Amino acid sequence: MNRILVTGGAGFIGSNFVHYWVRNHGADELTVLDALTYAGNLQSIAKLISIGSLEFVHGNICDENLVSNILETRKINTIIHFAAESHVDRSILGPDAFIHTNIVGTYTLLNCARKIWLSNTEFLNNHRFHHVSTDEVYGSLSADDDPFTESTPYKPSSPYSASKAASDMLVRSFQHTYGMNITISNCSNNYGAYHFPEKLIPLTIINILEGRKIPVYGNGMNIRDWLYVEDHCLGIDLILGKGVSGETYNIGGNCEIMNIDVVKTVCDTVDEILHDTPQLLRKYPHTPVTNDTSSNSLITYVKDRPGHDLRYAMNTDRITTQLGFKTSESFHSGIYKTIHWYLSNDTWWKPIINQDYQKWLEEQYG
Repeated sequence: MNRILVTGGAGFIGSNFVHYWVRNHGADELTVLDALTYAGNLQSIAKLISIGSLEFVHGNICDENLVSNILETRKINTIIHFAAESHVDRSILGPDAFIHTNIVGTYTLLNCARKIWLSNTEFLNNHRFHHVSTDEVYGSLSADDDPFTESTPYKPSSPYSASKAASDMLVRSFQHTYGMNITISNCSNNYGAYHFPEKLIPLTIINILEGRKIPVYGNGMNIRDWLYVEDHCLGIDLILGKGVSGETYNIGGNCEIMNIDVVKTVCDTVDEILHDTPQLLRKYPHTPVTNDTSSNSLITYVKDRPGHDLRYAMNTDRITTQLGFKTSESFHSGIYKTIHWYLSNDTWWKPIINQDYQKWLEEQYG
């Protein structure tokens, strides 16, 4: 039995992972540590807490005393580290929080774990620190470049990606210097349920349902590799079960799509679902479909963000050949599931659409 600490387990990917882990590894003891900043939502895991599937601790990964107490009292032998400030736009407007959480927070977790695990025979050879990172640490690709591999040199372009690159290096250093058992995964753009609506796909879905303009940066030609979040959780599961300590694994969807095509696909799929489901159409009367208009009419091109990377693409040969990873969802099937989740869970996202959030959207997109 593993005793696992999941940091950031009330966030987007973290909460999906917690649900995945309870379904597939119910015998493990699970503790979630989350500061519940703006993008953390306790409702995402509230049911699991209520039925006793995990213990929740409200706190910050930078709090050394708290982290040490959790590791010692719960005899944690595995840390899965999701907690991070992750939105590029916010890192441009205010980088301080990214440096503090992503670098100082990761160091705090590593150092607390080192002191406890490497001084106790119970944990000396029975521990794992898994660090969840991003493809953005590799920088930007041109249209003709080969995808990122695990040996691609780091070339981060934003305060966010630079802070994640620094945290990756810290994790590696604790393996090389102290002999800690670590693994790192660098993932491509995730999408799915419980996604805070500042990111492209949930922002597009919710703006359609609210009848608001859909902002698209520049000409919309930037390319991202899209990974359904539950496939990401499967990849991490494989790394924890079969991955080699000290290794890095790219997890991607092998699904490169231009941003504008992502937005148009979401628009067309929402329109299709609403056309075929009259009760949903009545539930969301502000959508363009109500007036027999395509949701594509909401698309609005806005000024490009500073330093906007052109393309990310992932070579996933290592995790595919060595660990047997394979995605279960195509972009079409994953988007369909994602949209249905937002249509059915407005009690989760509607409280988020408050004055502060709307003010941020106006400041960011105009």
